[in-house]
Amino acid sequence: MDTGSDAGAGGAEPDSSGQFLRCFGRQVKLLREVAGLTQTQLGERVGYGEAQIAAVEQGRRIPKPELIDAVDRAVGARGVLVAMKGEVARARYPSFFRRYAEMEAEAVELHAYDNHVVKGLLQTEEYARAVFTMWRPLLDAEVIEQRVAARMERRKLFSRRPAPLLSFVIEEQVLRRPVGGREVLQGQLEHLLLCGHERYVEMQVMPMHRDEHAGLGGAFTLIHLEDQRRIGYMEVQEASILYTAPKKVSPLEATYGVLRAQALTPRESLTFIEKLLGEL
Repeated sequence: MDTGSDAGAGGAEPDSSGQFLRCFGRQVKLLREVAGLTQTQLGERVGYGEAQIAAVEQGRRIPKPELIDAVDRAVGARGVLVAMKGEVARARYPSFFRRYAEMEAEAVELHAYDNHVVKGLLQTEEYARAVFTMWRPLLDAEVIEQRVAARMERRKLFSRRPAPLLSFVIEEQVLRRPVGGREVLQGQLEHLLLCGHERYVEMQVMPMHRDEHAGLGGAFTLIHLEDQRRIGYMEVQEASILYTAPKKVSPLEATYGVLRAQALTPRESLTFIEKLLGEL
């Protein structure tokens, strides 16, 4: 994605994350062998199994930051592996999404309208897994688990202090669609209620019976950063657009304001979600 322009489409970019992870894995293997350790011995030193070490060395598993730290110490890498932690973390996301993920983590305000599935930030692990399982073309099982883990990692935004201001407008049909089955939907609705009761979160439902609707152009997200930058983001399939110019962001902000006025109030919305739960 070309973040130097007002908009950049990321879906056409080749995803280099697999190549980087294989390169990182070869580095781990080389350093392990120089240290005279087998995969089993290294696993014992860092508290992981041999299969997990092998998966990292083969580029099939994205290691957690604490594993990278432990391996770096165990093989005497002197910070060589630690220096690559940032790139390893970015490899969790498909290439078209990485720049957005970085901005999302730094947001002081985030406002999102969604009309197909629950916003990724709000998804439970089970719901996220169901979403990625349904993706077409089909994703490999390991890729699904990597993306689920990355999505759960993004939820740290909710526990950050000072807390960002978060608001969401969600279509009623999204809350009725049983993605992953009845139990998964039930868990997802319960999670939305928990999030919606946080003081810094405002959640609104757009009822299906509304005869006026400002969001027919599709889903989008607005981000405000600490340096006063305002970002607009839209995504479809594996293509994304990131807007930074005010002439592009301002119309999205105006649209979101109208959407909030047309939707149920936050209090009405939580009552509505409770009603949906009772119908399951």
